[in-house]
Amino acid sequence: MRSDRIKKGLERAPHRALLYATGLSKEQMDKPFIGVATSFSDVVPGHIEMRTLERFIEKGVHSGGGNSFFFGVPGICDGIAMGHEGMNYSLPSRELIADIIESMAMAHAFDGLVLLTNCDKITPGMLMGAARVDIPSIVVTAGPMLSGRYKGRKLSLVRDTFEALAKCQAGELAEEEVYALEECACPGVGSCQGLYTANTMACVTEALGMSLEGCGTALAVSAKKRRIAFNSGMRAVSLVEENLTPRKILTKNAFENAIRVDMAMGGSTNTALHIPAIANDAGIKLELDLFDKISRETPHITNIRPGGEFFMEDVEFAGGVPAVLNIIKDMLKDNLTVTGKAIKKIASDAEVSDSEVLRPLDNPFHKEGGIAVLKGSLAPNGSVIKQSAVNPDMLRHEGPARIFDSEDEAIKAIFGKKIEEGDVIVIRYEGPKGGPGMREMLSPTSAISGMGYKKVALITDGRFSGGTRGPCIGHVSPEAMEGGPLAIVEEGDVIEIDIPGRKLNLKIPDKEIKSRLQGWKKPEKKLTGLLARYSKLVSSADRGAVFV
Repeated sequence: MRSDRIKKGLERAPHRALLYATGLSKEQMDKPFIGVATSFSDVVPGHIEMRTLERFIEKGVHSGGGNSFFFGVPGICDGIAMGHEGMNYSLPSRELIADIIESMAMAHAFDGLVLLTNCDKITPGMLMGAARVDIPSIVVTAGPMLSGRYKGRKLSLVRDTFEALAKCQAGELAEEEVYALEECACPGVGSCQGLYTANTMACVTEALGMSLEGCGTALAVSAKKRRIAFNSGMRAVSLVEENLTPRKILTKNAFENAIRVDMAMGGSTNTALHIPAIANDAGIKLELDLFDKISRETPHITNIRPGGEFFMEDVEFAGGVPAVLNIIKDMLKDNLTVTGKAIKKIASDAEVSDSEVLRPLDNPFHKEGGIAVLKGSLAPNGSVIKQSAVNPDMLRHEGPARIFDSEDEAIKAIFGKKIEEGDVIVIRYEGPKGGPGMREMLSPTSAISGMGYKKVALITDGRFSGGTRGPCIGHVSPEAMEGGPLAIVEEGDVIEIDIPGRKLNLKIPDKEIKSRLQGWKKPEKKLTGLLARYSKLVSSADRGAVFV
């Protein structure tokens, strides 16, 4: 066992002395050491119930014949960090979490890992760390939140708080209604109820083969989730005995399967950052164009909020990720999973309980998958849009650019009713380096929707929450801070958006673009601490915003 390096031999007497100080017995010294990374937090709704899941994981590890050692990693709630400087820290925390997993696993010579996670950047950070250290690992995602209820209708965070605020600003909703909604929209524990980034990544994790069957959609309040936590603890010990490590699971086939599930479900555009980043730590290079290729081939078979009307609880009761796999089983490439079963076996054994929530391939919600990659003179290296959440009449659009050099400026203009139908809002210097941290733009996108705009698009080198809907294009690469074309767009320039044609163009002559780029000067931002280091090390969005 890997842990023998800290507990075997006469020369390890000092190490054993410290281990005995933790309460271990001599008999336990011969058992596998399982590190349990927990992102428990009192401030993140998706994580507040993790103390209970920790108990079940611990029971499972010990029932399986191992020793559990818990350690913590940070967890940021993107919803609470949204719309202010706190969001600059969300994406950087992904790299921090991966580094903590690597540091703790290597320093203490753990034989295996259980990774207890749930929300946005925490899940990919943990998967990156597991791929990096390549010791037997299993992921437990803590599960989705139940829908809220108010006056007989179901509620979700984005529609009924972020967008409700904009409706109030537009005079369509009374203030007292907003206050009533905010108390009811999030009724308790779990990740937010739609297919936002947290739940998308939970489903992606299961599709990658890194969590047990049903884990991705099992509700946070359910006994099923507790059983999955217990079984994951037991399975972690078996993975050590079998020497089944992440890189034996995280193959090119696994990543293609995960992207296909993502496209079929219509998940968050953030997966275009996270999946390549996980692959990078697994030693596999994924091009952004792969998302578009798979999306063109894969029908969109479930329509969950924000784009549709279903909730994660509906997907769970329709059969969860295994049912999705069953529908697209002929499109999958076989691959190992932490269950010990191949992914096609899981797909074949699964059943669909509700064919309206999870539709067959011959009756999809959309013929193509959730994400489209647009390229052109405004995004030479690519940009990303959640096409499944765009109204058909905005799939093609041309309009004048409205320029904002920060998210805050744009929000003021939207709420100040300084935007007109047909405008293309450009928010720049919010990319990985420029933000820094590539802030999510849920506040302005929700404001556009809530204020009632029907023909306003938004383009940014930042990114969007999984809760965004509408013609909102993010991840524009190269970003403005790197001197990408977005940096030289001027007020009133016409921008062409063609989602079916996969085009994003600045409608000015190439000669003019070159002239403006030659005259561009990089703006200075005074940065300190983590953000200063992050800005220097991070790569562009089309490469997953990984460190180079």
